[in-house]
Amino acid sequence: PIGRGQRELIIGDRQTGKTAVAIDTIINQKGTHETDNPVYCVYVAVGQKESTVAQVVRALEEHGAMDYTIVVSASASQPAPLQFIAPYAGCAMGEWFMFNGKHALCIYDDLSKQAVAYRQLSLLLRRPPGREAYPGDVFYLHSRLLERASKLNDELGGGSLTALPIIETQAGDVSAYIPTNVISITDGQIFLDTDLFNSGQRPAINVGLSVSRVGGNAQIKAMKKVAGTLRLELAQYRELAAFAKFGSDLDAATQRQLNRGARQLEVLKQGQYKPLPVEQQVIQLIAATAGIWDDVPEKEVARFSDELLET
Repeated sequence: PIGRGQRELIIGDRQTGKTAVAIDTIINQKGTHETDNPVYCVYVAVGQKESTVAQVVRALEEHGAMDYTIVVSASASQPAPLQFIAPYAGCAMGEWFMFNGKHALCIYDDLSKQAVAYRQLSLLLRRPPGREAYPGDVFYLHSRLLERASKLNDELGGGSLTALPIIETQAGDVSAYIPTNVISITDGQIFLDTDLFNSGQRPAINVGLSVSRVGGNAQIKAMKKVAGTLRLELAQYRELAAFAKFGSDLDAATQRQLNRGARQLEVLKQGQYKPLPVEQQVIQLIAATAGIWDDVPEKEVARFSDELLET
């Protein structure tokens, strides 16, 4: 769960769907908020190919999201100073909405490339290099950007700026310098796993390594109630699935729990650029936790779940 004014990191290896999660978030704002007071979105692309940025813009246009979205791009062909400054430019645009009593969402895609551009600048300026050749103030580079995300009180207009920074890891190493820096600044992270992605679980969110320090406080009551049950059942499923690899003789209760967990994972799969309204999410999760799909073949669960929403 993400509340307004929160900073939630999206982290994972390349080609694990980090940008897709961010774009889904932008598209989702179209259906969840009133047209006269939308959540204004700022997408900052740093160090990406121009063709990739063009694909993102095309996807936003196709889903009618460009009406409330600003795209700031400092592509890979741009000089390092522009890649370094682009996230601050996007943040300043988001702050304008916040200070005028509106709600804004800033996505920085991605801050790893901004850190590389800043390292390039610093080395050219003959600043002493530190760990991984980054300058000593690289933590401040990101903290002064992400700490600007906040929710103002009613006296100051009640506006908000929510930040979704993206960090690219190498071989799933979250203990590297830049990932640990940004993890310590943000209010939680969504960790995308390569193995889950390749196995067809998309979005490939690793529930064990993903954290929200705000937690259920940002959820509506219905979602909080059903999500707590689901989280517990999935945690038990992961433990049992790891245990089941070593032995084939499982009692009926364990087998039943494994079957239900596998079907719950099927329900959690979501197509790209197809965000669901929260009321439909709650219906799907209630069905998954109540055991309605226990007797349905695993491959048919997604179809049955979609048909449930259509009725």
